[in-house]
Amino acid sequence: MVKHLILGASIATLLGATALSAQAADTSSKRIALSNNYAGNSWRQAMLQSWAQAGKIAVSGKQLASADSFTTPDKEVTTQAGQVQNLVLQGYDAIAIDAASPDALNGAIKAACDAHIAVISFDGVVSEPCAYRIIIDYKTISERQFDYLATRFPKGGNLLEIRGVAGTSIDNAFHEGMLAGLAKYPQFKIVGSVEGDWDEATAQKAVSSVLSSLPSVVGVVDQGGDGYGAAQAFQAAGRPEPVIIMGNRQDELAWWKQEHDKNGYTTWSASSPPGVSSAALWVTQQVLAGKAVPHDIVVPPLEITQATLDEALKTAPVGGVANVTYSQEATIKIIAANTHK
Repeated sequence: MVKHLILGASIATLLGATALSAQAADTSSKRIALSNNYAGNSWRQAMLQSWAQAGKIAVSGKQLASADSFTTPDKEVTTQAGQVQNLVLQGYDAIAIDAASPDALNGAIKAACDAHIAVISFDGVVSEPCAYRIIIDYKTISERQFDYLATRFPKGGNLLEIRGVAGTSIDNAFHEGMLAGLAKYPQFKIVGSVEGDWDEATAQKAVSSVLSSLPSVVGVVDQGGDGYGAAQAFQAAGRPEPVIIMGNRQDELAWWKQEHDKNGYTTWSASSPPGVSSAALWVTQQVLAGKAVPHDIVVPPLEITQATLDEALKTAPVGGVANVTYSQEATIKIIAANTHK
C-alpha cells in the first residue's frame, strides 16, 4: 500500500463527523476562513477542494458555522496581508493560512492574534510565534531525493534543479534540503536552476530555456508539479531522459508508467497531500474548542514508489494529484502523536 494513501474512498467516510466528546467546548457558532495565496496548479485546486469538503462536513455536523475560503489573485505578500486584515474586520474567529512568505506576513498575523483570532498556518507556514504551524517536512523530502539518486548513480553526476514559488517557506525548505543533499553526496553537482512555480507549463518553458546550455544531466531535483513539464522539455529537445523526481501529479505518474512499460524507466515520487488543508480545518476547530494543540504539528508526506505506482494511478484523478484527506478523528490522532513527541 502507498504510505498514507487513502485514495478513492468517499469523502463522507474520510471526513465523517466524530463524537462530540472530541470537543472541549461548543464551536457550532464559530466562523473560520482560509487565506490562500495561490491556486495556479492541480495541487492547490485539490487543496481547496479538500478544504471545501471538510468544511461542508463540519458545518452540517454543527461543528462550525462556516468555513469560507479566499484566494488572492496574485502571489504578492502585500495582497495576502490585505486579505488577512479584511478577514479580521469581517469578524472571523480563526484564520487558516497557506502563506506567500514565512516572514513578510507576520505583522498582519500578529494583528489578527492581538484581536483574539486564532491563526493556523499550513503548507506555506509562517514564523510569527502566535501562529500554529502544520508542517510537511519539505527539507527532508528534498534530502531524500538525493538518497534515491545516490542509489541510482553511486558515482554521482550533473543535476538540474527546479524551484517553486520564490519567497515561500516551501521553496526555502526544499532548497535547504537540496543543499544538505549536495553536502551528503558531493559526487552530485547542480549545473542549472530554474523557477517552475510548481506548475507543469511553467516548468516546461523554464527547462526548455536552459537545456541548450546544459551539459548532460542524470537527474532532476524539484519540488512537485513540475516533473511532467520537465520530461516534455527533455523530449522536445531530443535529450536523453534523466531520472526526474516526481511530485504525485497524475500526469507525472501516467508518464512514468508509460515510460516504465516502454523502457523500464524508474523513479520516485513524494509530496505533501493536498488534503493537509482538511487537517488544518480540523486543527483550527480543535483550537477554537479549547483543546491543547502543539504549536508545531508535523504531517507525513505521501510517497509513491515503483511498487505502488499502479495503485496510485488507479485512484488519482486525471489532471489531478494523489491525495489523502483527514477526518476530525484522524486529525485528533495526529495532534496527539505530536503532543507526545
